[in-house]
Amino acid sequence: MAKLLWEPSKQRIEDTNMYAFMQAVNEKFNKSFSDYSGLYEWSVENLEDFWQTAWDFLGIKASKQYDNVIENPDKMPGAKFFTGSYLNFAENLLRYRNDNKALIFRGEDSVRREFTYNQLYTEVAKVASSLRKLGLKPGDRVVGFMPNMPESIIAMLAATSLGATWSSCSPDFGIKGVLDRFGQTEPKVLFTADGYFFKGKPLDSIERISGIVDKIPSIEQVVVVPYTSDKPEISNLKNSIHYKDFLDETATEIEFEQLPFDHPLYIMYSSGTTGLPKCMVQSAGGILLHQLKELVLHTDLKEEDTIFYFTTCGWMMWNWLTCSLGVGATLVLFDGNSFHPGPDALWKMAEEEKITVFGTSAGYIEALKNAGVKPGKEFDLSSLKSLLSTGSPLSIENFEFIYDEVKKDIQLASISGGSDLNGCFALGNPMGPVYSGELQCRGLAMKVVAYDDDGKSIVGTQGELICEAPFPSMPIYFWKDEGEVKYNAAYFEEYPNVWAHGDFVEVTERGGVIMHGRSDATLNPGGVRIGTAEIYRRIDQMEEIEDSVVVGQSFNNDIRVILFVKMAQGFKLTEELQNKIKKDIRITASPRHVPAKIIDTPDIPYTLNMKKVELAVKKMIEGKEVKNKDALKNPEALDFFGDIKELQS
Repeated sequence: MAKLLWEPSKQRIEDTNMYAFMQAVNEKFNKSFSDYSGLYEWSVENLEDFWQTAWDFLGIKASKQYDNVIENPDKMPGAKFFTGSYLNFAENLLRYRNDNKALIFRGEDSVRREFTYNQLYTEVAKVASSLRKLGLKPGDRVVGFMPNMPESIIAMLAATSLGATWSSCSPDFGIKGVLDRFGQTEPKVLFTADGYFFKGKPLDSIERISGIVDKIPSIEQVVVVPYTSDKPEISNLKNSIHYKDFLDETATEIEFEQLPFDHPLYIMYSSGTTGLPKCMVQSAGGILLHQLKELVLHTDLKEEDTIFYFTTCGWMMWNWLTCSLGVGATLVLFDGNSFHPGPDALWKMAEEEKITVFGTSAGYIEALKNAGVKPGKEFDLSSLKSLLSTGSPLSIENFEFIYDEVKKDIQLASISGGSDLNGCFALGNPMGPVYSGELQCRGLAMKVVAYDDDGKSIVGTQGELICEAPFPSMPIYFWKDEGEVKYNAAYFEEYPNVWAHGDFVEVTERGGVIMHGRSDATLNPGGVRIGTAEIYRRIDQMEEIEDSVVVGQSFNNDIRVILFVKMAQGFKLTEELQNKIKKDIRITASPRHVPAKIIDTPDIPYTLNMKKVELAVKKMIEGKEVKNKDALKNPEALDFFGDIKELQS
């Protein structure tokens, strides 16, 4: 039975944007919804009415209004939203021209910079004018190899103001990882910083950029932003110019290109651990509408808020955070290691910047707990109203850690979605309670259900995460995907005309969602599918273990569960500890979850976005090739799994 951890007060509920939206729906459609459940059911059964009302409520700025809200609403892929409308993504994010703070940049090296909305607009105007003089036109690609700093957002807004399509990688990507992404999409302009900081050390990016530019002939201009030095040496970098010299200092206004709702805005990339990353093209209107829905309604973001998300430019949470500009809120950007100079670094920043919405990953929260940090006792977090967590399932114990050690009166919104939709399927409900281990709700107009093996919708039992109705931020296509072969294979192959996301979930009786891990990494002992999250929840509570990865190994015509553990300092994997692990998993999860073997490993492999690569580990132990190790943060960690004699019997 999930434990009730928090409920909003009546006053807090009535002050939310979600409540105001619900009242707008009640008035417009003569309804009497009083809670989220009724509003949600209405939204998924009346998609056209919902999105039309959301368009108005969110104040989407368009030069030409739409002819139809949804065309082909029963077709996936194939549904089209707000056909006939013309707008500009950057114009919607730069609608606030005032002296309120737009961006606060905090670098690991103690740098702090601010931009007001007026200053941000002017800086974007300077870059946009220079890009226009280069001959950039709608549909051209502009990319960033940048830390999470103001110039990254400025470059993106400048490019998209002209109708260019933006994509980015963080500077911790290796050369091959960048080439696998940018090499496919053939950009004309590349923005980069000269380097970045990590754990107090400046790291150079120029050498890698040289290697990248040499291999991508489409790049006509490289714009270098100074960060680790005042004026970086770029004489050997082809087609390069210093950021300051690139700016058109005379420009003060932006000419926003008015383009169709489904004009290409972003190219997002899959992790690329099973081959070349998929290049998912998403629309300007779709991303704008979808992300504003999540920020305004589900996150309850308002103009007076200060929002932070610990992310890099290579993770979709950067795109999501950036859309907060469309609300007029203040964005806090952080570049560096979250535990430098100490594990409390981000909470010190939260106190100083009076952050109201704090976003991070489940892995960070686990590391924070293990480090013994108690933010609520060490810092003044009176401004903090909500905490968001994503990247992997948040354990029940870490739900409780937030309420015990961060703040009692806080909305904890564990959220889940993906780069594919640049948003969420399940996320926060500021009008609703928080239960341990449970995402509060399915997103409005996201017809999310769990399917059993027969393709039937189930409640209260684990199943495949399915979205049965189209949504605006679906990719409009995959890059260079003739006949939409890759697109269909990614989501629609097993269950035609509905979106299968590849997650294993449970929709609860009260409408919450419990995440059980990736379905493509789901264990299948004895033909019964079980999620990996249950095992991780138990292992994460053991002080003897620093980290772990669990996979299913094909063995004797069945699948057996193999658990790899990275031991915490001072501990060894003894027979006694193995028995303790097995007993705990048997009691708290099920006998089927009990690993057949537990093996000590020196490290656990992660993607650059800090997700465990269970499939890559499974391939290694079964002697199969892992094609794209450059998508990993620590590819050397995979070497251990290549020849383990214990797994041969």
